[in-house]
Amino acid sequence: MENTLIKADDYVMLWGIIVVWASASIYLEQRYSWAAKISGAIVALIGAIILSNTGIIPTASPVYDAVWTFIIPLAIPLLLFHVNFKKIWQESGRLLILFLISSIGTVAGVIISFFLLRDHIPVLDKIGAMLSASYVGGGVNFAAMAAKFEAPGEMVSSAVVADNLMMAIYFIVLMMIPAMGFFRRRFNAPHVEKVESGRMIEEGKTLAESFWERKDISLKDIALSVGTAFLLVMVSFKIAEFLDGVIPSGEETSFFLNLLNGLFGDQYLMLTTLTFLALALFPKYFESINGSQEIGTFLIYLFFVVIGIPASIPLIIQNAPLLLVFVFIIVVVNLAVSLTAGKLLKYDLEEILLASNANVGGPTTAAAMAIAKGWKDLIGPILVVGTLGYIIGNYIGTTLGLWFSGLM
Repeated sequence: MENTLIKADDYVMLWGIIVVWASASIYLEQRYSWAAKISGAIVALIGAIILSNTGIIPTASPVYDAVWTFIIPLAIPLLLFHVNFKKIWQESGRLLILFLISSIGTVAGVIISFFLLRDHIPVLDKIGAMLSASYVGGGVNFAAMAAKFEAPGEMVSSAVVADNLMMAIYFIVLMMIPAMGFFRRRFNAPHVEKVESGRMIEEGKTLAESFWERKDISLKDIALSVGTAFLLVMVSFKIAEFLDGVIPSGEETSFFLNLLNGLFGDQYLMLTTLTFLALALFPKYFESINGSQEIGTFLIYLFFVVIGIPASIPLIIQNAPLLLVFVFIIVVVNLAVSLTAGKLLKYDLEEILLASNANVGGPTTAAAMAIAKGWKDLIGPILVVGTLGYIIGNYIGTTLGLWFSGLM
């Protein structure tokens, strides 16, 4: 990290690289057919992986943390301002069932990986607890399990690197699946077809350029979009912070109180809830705002760049290559269970992929995928469903961690 061309504290350069490469990815997707086929999101992600693995930029910096803690919360309400509110609730119920089945795939993958590799990877009981919680919920669950089971720092770091690299690879795979004939012949894909059917037959235009056609936008639209998003983030985060302090939680607290704390004390769940409430109460106001989708999507592209940066291939090869095998098995089993269950229960391909993404990567990466693909009707539902994974993730991680500890 210290030997990189650009240092971790060179904030201007790092912000510049993130913003410029995100902008370039959008341009390439809308200008060239090859980039449109793989999507601007993958272009952004692969470019970030190359930059970090060739020693140009560091794999960790406060700049990247700022994208997670500041940019993503701001992007979420912006992207929800124009979603179909009624469809959110209709689709959320369907997706919740699939998300829970996909979570079973995560648990099965962790158990299989554990028994295959427990004699080869130290403290795998603790790592299994961390990754099972993370691959149902997210990074907050990973951190909670690392603290609870007191995992050694070097193994935590190695697990984070393996997790980041696998997530980057998996995201690329999920983004490419809808374009593969094998899956299109076997699954319904109405959201993909809807985006494809909207293509303007015009020489020199890619599907992405047609989808993001030019719209009227004023200074007032920008002010109302960004200002409203900031207001929702401020209010929801403060309410969640207050409720998290008021509602008891912890090992000695009842399941009901822990559940209440997880529901009302979670910042992202509160943000999503308040945004939906605002949409229901003031529909005409949000319909009158132009540009929120475009601004939110640009912010999400910054996120695409950042999730590729920590995927350090040399670090994982040097420190713990078997951990990459461990997370690979988890992801493969999760996807296999999700696709099989989705096929049997007649789910759409888009729903299956987003449910799996929400498990492995969390609600933000799943929503980002829905945004990048143009599946507007699924953005809100997957955020709702994916955020609930934060609540059950700790219970799954704790249960598996205790079981694995008795087997080591």
